[in-house]
Amino acid sequence: MPYTQKFQVGVIASTHGIRGEVNVFPTTDDPKRFKLLKEVTMESEREGAVLLHVQSVRFFKKFVIVKFKEYDDINQVERFRGNILTVPREQAVKLEEGEYYIQDLIGIDIVDEDGNKLGKLIDVLQTGANDVYEMERADGGPNVLIPAIKQCILDVNIDTNTMKIHVMDGLM
Repeated sequence: MPYTQKFQVGVIASTHGIRGEVNVFPTTDDPKRFKLLKEVTMESEREGAVLLHVQSVRFFKKFVIVKFKEYDDINQVERFRGNILTVPREQAVKLEEGEYYIQDLIGIDIVDEDGNKLGKLIDVLQTGANDVYEMERADGGPNVLIPAIKQCILDVNIDTNTMKIHVMDGLM
């Protein structure tokens, strides 16, 4: 399975002030990472992928206020509303052992302890206590929610595109 090469870190929500700053809604687990960014790629339907250089970053309520070196005026950045900001995989936050990027899990095959294919992971729900994986069943039955806990998730192998689970009573 090819690894995701870029990661979304935010969405431009609106302009901020008149000097070309934008309010970014962070879509990363660690909004403070914006302080370390030197550049991001803006994914724009109209303009394609645009490399932007970060001049300054500050925080206000739920937003990250970002100023890009390329723009100095509100009129230049108004059209960016709704555009996604991404960084390359190399700039992604490093993970601990047993942690995975959500984008790498989407589409992974889910198998039972005997290797029988149960379905495909289609979504990750972040509930607070633990993540929950939504599986589209291979047999066409209703989707199944699988708690991302060690009693249930036995192994994840991104390279082979498989997740082995213990089918707990009542899960299926």
